[in-house]
Amino acid sequence: MITQLSKIYRYPFKGLSAEALTQIDLAVDQGIPFDRYFALAHENTAFDPISPQHFSKIHYLMLMKNEKLAALDTVYDTTTGFFTINYQGQTVVHENLLTSQGITATTDFFVTYLMGEIQGVPKLLQAPENYMFSDVDAKVLSFINLASVRELEKIMAVKIDPLRFRANIYFDLEPAWTENNFINQEFDIGSVRFRVIKLTERCAATNVNPLTAQRDLTIPQTLYKNYQHRHLGFYAQVIQAGKICIADKITF
Repeated sequence: MITQLSKIYRYPFKGLSAEALTQIDLAVDQGIPFDRYFALAHENTAFDPISPQHFSKIHYLMLMKNEKLAALDTVYDTTTGFFTINYQGQTVVHENLLTSQGITATTDFFVTYLMGEIQGVPKLLQAPENYMFSDVDAKVLSFINLASVRELEKIMAVKIDPLRFRANIYFDLEPAWTENNFINQEFDIGSVRFRVIKLTERCAATNVNPLTAQRDLTIPQTLYKNYQHRHLGFYAQVIQAGKICIADKITF
């Protein structure tokens, strides 16, 4: 089966907005560089950067619990270390995360912004080498089949923004749900080879509209009601390095 790569995104901060890419170099057993590179952990999360252990998403600020995060338009400059947050057309944070002052100013913003939703001051964590703040305990890329999103739209009788699913790679392959049969399968995008390791089980984060920050759909419940599962998309590891670009051929 052959299709093409439609969109590439990375999420420098776990739970915050996407950055669109046109191409990216990928290394074996690594994700997209700077994807899920930072996380805002709850004050009592005991993350050790010297010996990092995987924590579930409940230990971090996230859309599943903090839908107001979707209203923030964020950009991280990987060259300078500056992090910018825009809210309702205004820049509310522009800080250098390579400095302690910048980190403090950033976490202070979230204390105020999420007043009443979180306790204490969140900890801004930077991923140590060979670690990423993924929902799975591996350095992976996440994939979404747009054909399956369209099928879900028919069932729910509503337009669904694919960015609700916060994937790295979007592609379009009929018939819908074909990708649910790809576990352990290898496939190619351009010169890069991948292996599918796991289907993505959807949580309440997908109910949050990325444009309005409103919790306006019931996607996990709808998936289970109609298909007896909550899967939409999959995770894959890089097993052969190379570059991927928008419109590259994908061969399953």
